[in-house]
Amino acid sequence: MKTIGIFYGSTYGMTQKAAEKIKDAFGKTKVNLYDLKNASIKDIEKYTNLIFGTSAWGIGEMQDEWEMTIDDLSKINFSNRKVALFGLGDQLEYPESFVDGLGTMYCRLPDKSCVVGLWPSKGYNYYFSLADKDGKFVGLVLDDHNQENLTDKRITEWVKQLEKEFI
Repeated sequence: MKTIGIFYGSTYGMTQKAAEKIKDAFGKTKVNLYDLKNASIKDIEKYTNLIFGTSAWGIGEMQDEWEMTIDDLSKINFSNRKVALFGLGDQLEYPESFVDGLGTMYCRLPDKSCVVGLWPSKGYNYYFSLADKDGKFVGLVLDDHNQENLTDKRITEWVKQLEKEFI
């Protein structure tokens, strides 16, 4: 498998921690991590297999670095790339806007046909989410506030799924 680039925005370190766990779950596959604070569009363009991670802020907002970067993705040709998404949220505190940052990221991607790694919404308790499309999330959803005990298992299963979808 080709080298994977993981790009994340992390204000308090939770998304960074998730990105590091995802990297470790890939085992021997080469994965490079990028904090968006220190990354550029040229860094993203180096990879055909990409993972983008964000937390949710406010109602439907992505993390700050993603807000500043997302529109620049329109400069990239995604036709030969695959992009997987992951998002963090709190389903008990924000059940009406659960992981909306992830849904906003998906909506603002210039090419949605390249997105892989859809994740089942079963096992979460929320009223509404911009990340829910027809009963599946547009990427891996993690809730370390309320379901931290499921995070490692979800990451392991998602990475196994991506190993097939990135080929």
